Amino acid sequence: MVGRLATAVGPKRAERLANRMAEAAEEFSAEHLDDAARILTGIVREAPDVPEVRELLGLVRYRQGRWRPAVRELESFRQLTGSVEQNAVLADCYRALGNHTEVATLWDELRQVSPDAALVTEGRIVAAGDLADQDRLTDAIELLSRGWQWPKRARDYHLRRAYALADLYERAGDFPAAHALFERVAQLSPELGGAAARAAALR
Repeated sequence: MVGRLATAVGPKRAERLANRMAEAAEEFSAEHLDDAARILTGIVREAPDVPEVRELLGLVRYRQGRWRPAVRELESFRQLTGSVEQNAVLADCYRALGNHTEVATLWDELRQVSPDAALVTEGRIVAAGDLADQDRLTDAIELLSRGWQWPKRARDYHLRRAYALADLYERAGDFPAAHALFERVAQLSPELGGAAARAAALR
């Protein structure tokens, strides 16, 4: 990143901006989103073609619920890098804006590249949620349940997928399937989304 900053603003200024970027990352981690955004907005004005800056500002805007600014930054990151790493987050922004076409496009791109299981799972959850937003519950369940099975060692993304699928089953009226998934999630991660309470409500 420092090299790209140096290309944009020169070596001396690049060092200062790299330090500011580190400060912004710390503010982001501490949930001081307004402070992180303020720092990053200044850096973007000086170095708009440095993808790491656009990416982090996009994530800040996403956490703030500022969907259009988040889209602007994450689309810039995507165009500068060709990466699908933030496709799921970008798709979730478009979902919040009701842009179903872009959600489907980003999911298809992510699915075809398949960079790793966690990223693909996050994209799948967003895409299924967007189908549910359109009252296409059958399609949403089919997408999220395709190839699903509990792994021997469940990771966070497996649990999020199971929780999202349970939610869809409940919305579709398949209460036994929803209960079974919520109950298993609660056993493995009691703090996740009130899974235990949702399982109990379906007994």
